[in-house]
Amino acid sequence: MVEIAYIFPGQGAQYVGMGKDLYDNFQQAKEIFDKSNTILKFDLKKLCFEGPEAELSTTHNSQPAILATSIAALKVFESSPSYAQFAAKFSLGLSLGEYTALVAAGSISFEDALILVRKRGEFMEEASRKNPGKMACVIGMDLKTVEELCRGIGCEIANLNCPGQVVVSGKTTNIELFASLAKDKGAKRVVVLDVSGPFHSSLMTQARDKLKDYIDKIQILSPRLSFVSNVDAKVQTDPIKIKENLIAQVNSKTLWEESVRLVTGSGIKTFLEIGPGQVLKGLVKKIDPKLEVKNIGTLQDLQ
Repeated sequence: MVEIAYIFPGQGAQYVGMGKDLYDNFQQAKEIFDKSNTILKFDLKKLCFEGPEAELSTTHNSQPAILATSIAALKVFESSPSYAQFAAKFSLGLSLGEYTALVAAGSISFEDALILVRKRGEFMEEASRKNPGKMACVIGMDLKTVEELCRGIGCEIANLNCPGQVVVSGKTTNIELFASLAKDKGAKRVVVLDVSGPFHSSLMTQARDKLKDYIDKIQILSPRLSFVSNVDAKVQTDPIKIKENLIAQVNSKTLWEESVRLVTGSGIKTFLEIGPGQVLKGLVKKIDPKLEVKNIGTLQDLQ
């Protein structure tokens, strides 16, 4: 039996058509998507399967859509014959994916997680309208130089994803200035990301404060799997600490590379990326090319 870590994607992994082949072929997926429509009181299933892409990609839609698709894929996988070959030890997700990871670990109910990420998306969009901003991915520049440049022009580190890649958040004009200066200071590339706001920065504090009221009210249990938090890259078992970190995560940087290294330090060499897309596979392979990452997001993946 192979010991594995579940990893779950964050916002940006969505695409029109995701989950449809699972829905058409597996009762477990059908139940998750139908339940999502009932909980959210709108046709999330149709949005996932048919789009339009612009509507699916909005923050308040993409977050519940990715969570529902990921849990549908997980339920199908856990009922498949190949599931017996694996022993899941860890559960972690990038940003939004943390909520999916907590559902997978039996810490939060699917219903609560779906409502939470819908609210999370709404509050992040509100904060983005109040504090318009962008995110940029810096490739090939050391962290210390990025931090110094950020301090000088009012930007913040948002994601530490993998070696040689740092994502920065800030107000729109500051990010544009950062992008031009970073190239002058030796960055190989600076890519302004296609996102609707300056996520994982102090500009999201309003969203954090609003989400806190909702997170405080839900039941969180001790996870059955070793759950690794984005905020501190540590295994968290205490429901109170998990809540604190989920709240803090909205306007704090995510430590994805450090989280993956914590998992591999325990001897895990195989990761299952469960949900739409293959973003995390690319990041994990950059962290350590020797690691094996299998995708579970489509009928073809399962076959």
